[in-house]
Amino acid sequence: MRSSKAVVFAAENHVEVRNVTLREPQADDVIIETLYSSISAGTEKMILEGKMPDMPMMKFPVVPGYETVGRIIKKGDNVTAACIDKFVYVSGSFGYTDVNAAFGGASQYIVSPFYKLTFLDGIDDLTSALALPLGATALHIVDLAGVTGKSVLVLGQGAVGLLVVQLSKLFNASEVVATDMNSVRLGLSDADIKLNPATDKLKDLSREFDAIIDCTGKMAAIEESLDVAKMRSKIILGGYYERLNIEYMKVFMKELQLISVKQWSVGDLDRIVALLRNKSIPAKKIFTHHRSFADVLEAYQIAFNDANCVKMIVNWAED
Repeated sequence: MRSSKAVVFAAENHVEVRNVTLREPQADDVIIETLYSSISAGTEKMILEGKMPDMPMMKFPVVPGYETVGRIIKKGDNVTAACIDKFVYVSGSFGYTDVNAAFGGASQYIVSPFYKLTFLDGIDDLTSALALPLGATALHIVDLAGVTGKSVLVLGQGAVGLLVVQLSKLFNASEVVATDMNSVRLGLSDADIKLNPATDKLKDLSREFDAIIDCTGKMAAIEESLDVAKMRSKIILGGYYERLNIEYMKVFMKELQLISVKQWSVGDLDRIVALLRNKSIPAKKIFTHHRSFADVLEAYQIAFNDANCVKMIVNWAED
């Protein structure tokens, strides 16, 4: 069986690089050589800190990562030979024999069922394809919000929030306002109006919004925004929340719709591929930091602890 270098969360708050063993590929599988991966400062950090739900796949040691771009180097008997050397996005892998996978994409080699791959034909800059999962999530959020012709408030300009703003403008929202406490993130935003809640008050805008999209994961941010929601407007819960805790009277008096977002819908990854291929959204903007694989442990430290790091790219070819 093939071994592979991988990033491993060996225990709570302990990251290391080690060799892991890949499971034997089956007839419907391919092996992918990783070119680039990105680090999730939300989900992956929660896994490392032991804050995710107690599931077998989350138990240490685990290989993290669900944002990987690579090249197919080997195929199973049932897979077309035309796939060899194709560039693909893969959302991770459960293909390890000696570690768990949550979600398994931070590995030099990846065993994956062929059907799970998203092909990247026509995308000039392969690193931009690392935005696919967050882009698809943002697309699902925007679809649920129904932004066309609507006034939209986006709370938080992390990676998902930045993409939500880009897509809201692409889909012809009448106005997009964004908030963030971090001036660097706010500076990256394409919103029509940008506010820092530390100094700028939403009420001072003297307007209300048809849709309020939260990308902060913070109840306090959502509750404050309810004062500028229109009657029967949509509140999209685009973050992850341990508990919902907002003043119900604000929701009750305006008959607000609270809509939760899990991930993306079928077909959304392909829709984002098309947008990247056509350069319809500046998705590359979310990648503020880059490191070679030789510096991957430093990359995780920066991604998890530097508030100015929106998304980190790791180049596995630079070792």
